[in-house]
Amino acid sequence: MLQNMIKRLLKVIFLMIAPLFLLACQSASDLSLRPAGFIDINKLIPEAHFDIRYFTANNFVGSQIDGYQKPKCLLQEKAAFALKRIAVNAQKRGLKLKIFDCYRPQQAVDHFVRWAADMGDQKTKSTYYPKLDKGSLIGPYIAAKSGHTRGATIDLTLTENIQGQWRELDMGGHYDFFDSISNTDDKRISKKQKKNRYILKQLMEAGGYSYYDMEWWHFSLQPQPYLDTYFNFPVN
Repeated sequence: MLQNMIKRLLKVIFLMIAPLFLLACQSASDLSLRPAGFIDINKLIPEAHFDIRYFTANNFVGSQIDGYQKPKCLLQEKAAFALKRIAVNAQKRGLKLKIFDCYRPQQAVDHFVRWAADMGDQKTKSTYYPKLDKGSLIGPYIAAKSGHTRGATIDLTLTENIQGQWRELDMGGHYDFFDSISNTDDKRISKKQKKNRYILKQLMEAGGYSYYDMEWWHFSLQPQPYLDTYFNFPVN
């Protein structure tokens, strides 16, 4: 009887410490595997519009970005279900979400950094950073670590139905435009453009997301589910 009690006690102890041991042994390679709890937003919010730029060459780098194997939006489940509620609230106002980027693997961020260091590649300058030297993009706009890589940050805008066609609201500047006019409260935008930015901002904040004041399209769930983890599994 005593032996059986000891066995049961050892089993309980093992079940308690095993997850901690596995977590402690987690290596960088584990971050290349998608963890449980990441949601495909294309399926969760099928009514949204998806323009996953980094799967295409239509972005500031000018080529498909490393790690984007499919044009999907993946988010950690808390961020995903919060976004679903936001989409419902947007629809009540006759609007839909248009999504540009969600989870972003570390390999994609590394691609951005390599591109920013290549001064010989300036083919997208006129469209994305006409007033800036490419070298100045590192820091304010491009960093070695991105909140997107934690799985609870999203880039998006809103669309409205105009004569049967869904069109983006006028935000006074396009996605990934590296210029101070992309700041949410830039003084150069019109009252209408500011109103549109604030409709997006208010919808996102009501859903638990905070905004990044340098980029009107950029929002992060608060609190972050993975505060210090930067995943590297591909978008597929």
